[in-house]
Amino acid sequence: MNNYLNAYVDRRMKYIVDEWELATKTDVSDFTGRLEVLEHAIPRMKEFERLASDKLTELETRASKLKGRV
Repeated sequence: MNNYLNAYVDRRMKYIVDEWELATKTDVSDFTGRLEVLEHAIPRMKEFERLASDKLTELETRASKLKGRV
């Protein structure tokens, strides 16, 4: 029975990994590098979020003024 299961798993391993969304050695091998890239991107994203929020506030203020004119 064990030989049958081992052969089945060997034949279906790629599909099992995909279906169960399991990590592979390749996925994990560069994990720290990908994490560092993300950590460095966080300050830029925070700055973008702040700038976008300021711009949105400015646009909302302008829209309110325009509504008052109509």
